[in-house]
Amino acid sequence: MTPDGGAHVLVVDDIEASRYVRASWLRRGGHRVTEAVTGGQALELLATREFDIVVLDVDLPDMSGFDVAERIKGDPRTAVIPVVHVSAAFREAEDRITGLNRGADAYLTEPVDAGELMATVEAALRYYRARALAERLADRLAKLTSATRAINAAGDFATLTAEAARAAATVLACPATAIGPTGDGGGRWIARTAGDGEVAVAQVPELDELPTGESTVADPSWDPGVPAAVAVIRSTAKRPAVLLAVPPSAVATDEDRNLLVQLAQSTVLAADALRAYVEEHQLALVLQRSLLPRELPDVPELPMAARYVPASAHAEIGGDFYEVTRQGDRFLIAIGDVCGHSIGAATIMGEVRHALRAYAVEEEDPAEILRKLDAMLSRYHPIKGLTTMCLLLVDPVDGSAIVANAGHIPPLVAHAGGADYLAVRGPILGIGLPRPPAERFQVPPGALVLLTTDGLVEHSGADLDEGMDLLRDAVGPDGDMEALCDDLVARFGANKKDDIALFAFRRPSA
Repeated sequence: MTPDGGAHVLVVDDIEASRYVRASWLRRGGHRVTEAVTGGQALELLATREFDIVVLDVDLPDMSGFDVAERIKGDPRTAVIPVVHVSAAFREAEDRITGLNRGADAYLTEPVDAGELMATVEAALRYYRARALAERLADRLAKLTSATRAINAAGDFATLTAEAARAAATVLACPATAIGPTGDGGGRWIARTAGDGEVAVAQVPELDELPTGESTVADPSWDPGVPAAVAVIRSTAKRPAVLLAVPPSAVATDEDRNLLVQLAQSTVLAADALRAYVEEHQLALVLQRSLLPRELPDVPELPMAARYVPASAHAEIGGDFYEVTRQGDRFLIAIGDVCGHSIGAATIMGEVRHALRAYAVEEEDPAEILRKLDAMLSRYHPIKGLTTMCLLLVDPVDGSAIVANAGHIPPLVAHAGGADYLAVRGPILGIGLPRPPAERFQVPPGALVLLTTDGLVEHSGADLDEGMDLLRDAVGPDGDMEALCDDLVARFGANKKDDIALFAFRRPSA
């Protein structure tokens, strides 16, 4: 559209007088006019220049106006441009129908009155302006929805800031800069979009010069020498603000300004949610680590090694744990996993571990300990307390052992002849099902026994059995157990969405 609200009109007619008259009427009506003599010339102009409407004569020397209209509507770039057919002679109704069917939005016949032509052009423009506005709004809403989704999906503050800058650039079709919190109070993240669609992110010191109002939209020099329209939003007075900045020309209307503010508000809400998640995740990690054994018993007859690896930073905390406690001359070794991923799962894990230690004071039979744990969970944590666990009572002197399982991955025993999982099964804890008795087995001299939670052997797109087979092939009886644990975590535990607990012990060779 021209600055005064008029349209850019392409008038196509091979008769100079008719073309001159129609162009004159349109110019007096406030429109800008470009003239073409033939259909081919009109199509060339449409391919290289922007027009709002085409006033097209039906009878052209090189092709019919029907063909021209059809080609205009068949090109995605020009399909939305309205076409008004004008015929110099009276046409049958079939001709009008043909013209409308082949792309024309209106059909006039000579003699055409100036008022009729202007009214027809204005009517076509009103419809297409409304359609263009609706499509623009729909496109912006789709981009805003997608951008908001990406902002809320960010797993860390650097990504959040980058997505905020990308969102402003996408929705407002301009370069954009975002400044967001780091989450730990150590300065700010700043993200700037580049012309190639990439976003550069860097950490900068705290910016004291940011506006302090709860929300402002203005044109300050937020960055020295770079005028910008800035939206600054903070959730509370004590929370760091989020800043979005774009060129002033990008927020020329109230709608543009509101979109910028809305994106900043979405970023602030996402930052608050991410901060709460990070705080809960760290709290759960501290809680979980505090509930694990601080150190393993130093027993030359039964050397041990253990690892606990929290889930990746983008996942919630789990309820994996291991435990080892002395029972007379023997050791009760446990590994378990409380189902679920939350601080609640970690809390239940702590209860299970303490209950295990308490029951082990009076009970030596691993199956009976599991039965009591099952009763406790069924009573106090139904549904949410579902837990898998494997218990071994091991005599370090003669290598005799008793094992009971509750839905957990069975122990892997690696010896000189290979590595095998013990065939011990039982229902998970917390559902009150009858439990099988414990089973006895002998740990051969020089053998290594490995206990793990499913986080180590589960892989996306593969079943659990495949992961267990890979683990079995990777474990041997020889070598340093500490190095073995590190190797298994590195090989199988990278970027997992579940916690990993790993416990190994060896019966030395005679």
